[in-house]
Amino acid sequence: MERKFNKQPKLHIKTGDTVQVISGDDKGKTGKVQSIDTQNRRAIVEGLNMITKHVKPTAAKPQGGIEKKEASIHLSNLMLVDPKTGNPTRTGRKIDAKGKLVRYSKKTGEVING
Repeated sequence: MERKFNKQPKLHIKTGDTVQVISGDDKGKTGKVQSIDTQNRRAIVEGLNMITKHVKPTAAKPQGGIEKKEASIHLSNLMLVDPKTGNPTRTGRKIDAKGKLVRYSKKTGEVING
């Protein structure tokens, strides 16, 4: 069902969450989410999916050279790590006592802050 007002999709991961990679070259590694591209459903995770980029000399970097930086990972390849147990978990959404929509861990049933 398409949302009427806020067209931004609801995602199971937010910036600042600790996630684990569940498929790909970095499978099993964990890291903190630095940024999320909601349109393409991709995230940049600190220290994961590193690529080498050749940089031309510029006024700011007259030497140029080769840089290592993080590339984006599709959100389907990431799983949220439960802050209390430290294990990866699926997430759900429910309305709390205050009437606000919150994320919760499907493994433990506890609300995830953030």
